[in-house]
Amino acid sequence: MVKAKKHLGQHFLKNEEVTLRIADALSQKQPYNNVLEIGPGTGVLTKYLVEKDYNLKVVEIDRESIAYLQEHYPSLEIIEQDFLRMDLSSFYNQAPIAIIGNFPYYISSQILFKIYDNKDQVLEMVGMFQKEVAERVCAKPGSKTYGVLSVLIQAFYDVEYLFTVNENDFDPPPKVKSGVMRMERNTTKHLSCDEKLFKQIVKLGFNQRRKTLRNSLKSILPEEARSNDIFGKRPEQLSVEDFIGICTLVETARNN
Repeated sequence: MVKAKKHLGQHFLKNEEVTLRIADALSQKQPYNNVLEIGPGTGVLTKYLVEKDYNLKVVEIDRESIAYLQEHYPSLEIIEQDFLRMDLSSFYNQAPIAIIGNFPYYISSQILFKIYDNKDQVLEMVGMFQKEVAERVCAKPGSKTYGVLSVLIQAFYDVEYLFTVNENDFDPPPKVKSGVMRMERNTTKHLSCDEKLFKQIVKLGFNQRRKTLRNSLKSILPEEARSNDIFGKRPEQLSVEDFIGICTLVETARNN
């Protein structure tokens, strides 16, 4: 059994089989060799990653964990910084990267938004999240878990829920199950509408998800566009392409 400790709200894996599955889950279909592990802790996942032919770096802010990693992996490049504050391009000279990790539950959504903001550089991500978060990212239209993260991430990534990890596979056991998912950058370089407006529409729509878009988008929807049938739907009924279409309709109405 792997010695593990809780740090920064994170529950570390003690199941070697699960850890190895996560380490092996990067598909490498995309052209990259730079891999960044977030929150390695005491190297439960790191020990498998260092065996692979990656240009591996890890980012960690816990001093005790950093000391442990320096002792056991002296050649490993450790970035002593908060991932959410990192300028990824400065560490890799804007070269493409993959991100991997057993992510702290309490910042998991922030990590995903950070990846979204760096989508031109982050070509792949494999991570373990609280099961509900992983399911939300991978949800399809019509699902109760389909929401803002689902639409924004799936606009630029192909997503796949890989497997569930049970509570007893951790030390200490969390109160919830975890889910491992993979995100691979798709072929969309730019949306066919204004991306800032797209994000605004998605967030406004799901902020009042029980209302139709005609009501939830009232603050930004020009009067002449409101008669379109699509605005009579609720956000969870719409695909990524539908939201792009709505964005285009709003832009067109504004410009007329």
